[in-house]
Formats: sequence, structure tokens, C-alpha cells
Amino acid sequence: MFEAHFQTFEDPEGGVALTARLAALREQLRINKLTGFVIPRADQQQNEYVPASDERLAWLTGFTGSAGMAVVLLQDAAVFVDGRYTVQVTKQVDTSAWRTESLVEPPPESWLTERLKPGDRLGFDPWLHTTAAAERLKAACAKAGAELVAVETNPVDAIWHERPAPPIGMVTVYPMDHAGESEADKLARISSEIVRLGADAIVLSDSHAVAWAFNIRGADVSHTPLPLSYALVPKTGRPQVFIDHRKLSNSSRDHLEASADVREPDALATALRELAAGGATIALDQATAADALSRLITAAGGKPLRGSDPIALLKAVKNPVEIKGTQTAHRRDAVALAMFLAWIDREAPKGGLTEIDAVEALETFRRNTGALKDVSFPTIAGTGPNGAIVHYRVTRKSNRRIAPGDLLLIDSGAQYEDGTTDVTRTIAIG
Repeated sequence: MFEAHFQTFEDPEGGVALTARLAALREQLRINKLTGFVIPRADQQQNEYVPASDERLAWLTGFTGSAGMAVVLLQDAAVFVDGRYTVQVTKQVDTSAWRTESLVEPPPESWLTERLKPGDRLGFDPWLHTTAAAERLKAACAKAGAELVAVETNPVDAIWHERPAPPIGMVTVYPMDHAGESEADKLARISSEIVRLGADAIVLSDSHAVAWAFNIRGADVSHTPLPLSYALVPKTGRPQVFIDHRKLSNSSRDHLEASADVREPDALATALRELAAGGATIALDQATAADALSRLITAAGGKPLRGSDPIALLKAVKNPVEIKGTQTAHRRDAVALAMFLAWIDREAPKGGLTEIDAVEALETFRRNTGALKDVSFPTIAGTGPNGAIVHYRVTRKSNRRIAPGDLLLIDSGAQYEDGTTDVTRTIAIG
């Protein structure tokens, strides 16, 4: 009767294979004359949800949380997580091979300073760290007398022989009856922001910003309709969008080409070098722009201007069409949620339901609206002790029966074309 189309319940990979991967990475570090390497849970644009091809942290350590970092030294290794994942990390990571440490207080840089020695060389991938993050690592290395080394090839990728290909989800045009503002008007407002910043151009490194500015949506990342892409918007002149052409249909290509030149992603570096060669000041989003972009602009003679992304505020202020869409989406979702709550109230006291049953039922009620595009994140459905695990995700191994007298925590959401929802409820069973 009920089933999940947008989430799975498989247990993450673990065991001997992961131990072998750690050993293989250390051998790769020796080949590259590195003492250690930093592996963030990140892609090139610092997305919360990353494509399978960028799940390096999970592949190497087994930890599948949405935030974290690992540091591998030749004689030591640690996984760093925040308070949401202190229970999860000890269940997923081999603690005989990895230490589990705080991501916040103390931060990983303190751990590094205590363990690095003078002359050590700590590697990092500049495409996976912001400049601020790279500067913190550099300061930690300097304090220990070590050197921070930006690598050209990620050593994890060198040993990840079955790494998935980057996603090529198809791009769709976001219609005006949902967007409420044309891309031409949005680009005019962005140009005004570039002038205000005193810049010559801005790099849109956040795919959310690209999607908003050009009224497009994508299917590259789970639970978020993102087309992984970049854009370069000059103060005057024609913008450029950098996106894998395989993602574009004739209609989406025509739509983009009406307001921008469309180029392949690897053309971004060339475009930035050409602009920077004239001494241009190029604005970058300090929260999402990879350190590699700052390095590239500086090396070519330009000036990177790092700061808050002005597009974030522009798209945060919703127009009347967007507000109406959000209201419609929440009303639609409320009906599905009410049907789910009535079903739980009727069936759960009988003692035959499990956490997975609850997840599948809630998604089905939402899917039955005929408008569901995806869940907005994997549904958290925890009962008994599982309800106390922050960001708990049920698997077939952890799946627990919902018993009379229990509390059931449900934290879930939906992606509709006209809006996104996120709702938490705690339900007393029986």
C-alpha cells in the first residue's frame, strides 16, 4: 500500500573495505610526499546535500552525516562531527582506526596543531574548501611549523576506483507563474549589487543563486532541485553560465541563451583568467566559493573580493507570486500530513507498525497529492531511544517497532514546484 520513492533504508557500507581504504590513502600520501590530508564533507559549492561523486567522507570513513570532516595523518586519523552526530559517528566509524572528535569546540585546527611537527606537509583540495577554511588550516600548520599544500589531484579520488560519475540531471525552466520575476529583471538587480560592491563582476558559485537568477531548476542533488553550475555576471555586458551541456534540453538551452552565453564548466577558469588579467575586481561568495577560485583570480592578476553573496538576500525577499506559491504548497502539504496523522492515530496503537512503515506512509500521502517532486530531506522517524538521536535516519537494521506508550518523532518535508515544506511533530502513541 505504501512505499518510498525518494529515500532508501539501506545500511551504510562498513567493515574491512573501509580499513583498507584508509591504508590505501596513507600510501597515496607517501607517494605525494604529504604527511596528512584533510577530507571535508563538501563539494565544490559547499552544498548541504552533495552528489554521490563527492561523498568522499562517507566513502572513506563510513560516516554519512550532512556535516563533518576527516583528517588522515600517516600515524593518526580522526573524524570530526558536530553535536548532532556524536552518537551516529560512533556507530558508523571504526573507532579502532579513527578517533572521533568535535568539529566545533575544540575545532579540527587545534587537533592538527597538537599533532603536526615542523616540516610536515598537510594537503588539502582547494576546490573543496572556502578561502576562510583554508586560512584556518594554514594558520594551524604555521603554528606547528608545518606547511599547507594545495593539491592538484585529490588523493582520495586516486584510490576511489569506482567513484560515481558527476550527475547530469536534466535542467528545466522555472515558469514565471512560480518565479514571479523574469531573469532579465533579476540580472539587472544583480548588476546594481555589483556596482554597489565596487566590483567588475561577480561569480555565482552557489547553484541556488544560479537557479534563482536564471529561473531554472535541476536534478543533480538529492532532495534539492539544483542544477550544479556556475555563472559569471559582469557589471556590464552579457553573463556566462557554466554548466554541463548534457543537462540541457533544447528548451532549457534556448531559455538560458536568451540571457547568457552557455559554456561548459571547465571554461570557467579560462573566463576568470581573461577577466582577471586586466586587473578586474571579482566578487566571490565567502560561504560557497572554493579557495581555488581566489587562487586562480589572484594568480591571473585580478583581485578577489570576498564577502556575503548579495543574491542570498535578493532571493530571500519573496515576491507576491512566490509567497502565494509557498502558502499553496503548505496547505497542500498540511492535508497530506493530516491524513498521515489520522492514519498513525488509528493504526499505531495496534502495535504492528515500524519506523519504516511511518516513513513510507508519509511519503505516499504526499505523493498522492500529484505534486510531490521529492522529499526535502530524508524523513526522520524515530521512536523510543531512536527518537533521541539528532538527525536519525532509519535503516533496515535500526528499524524499530512503534509500540503503544511510545513517543514517535517525525521530522519531514516535501519539495513541490511552488514551495518547500519542513514540519516536525512528536506523537504520543496510544
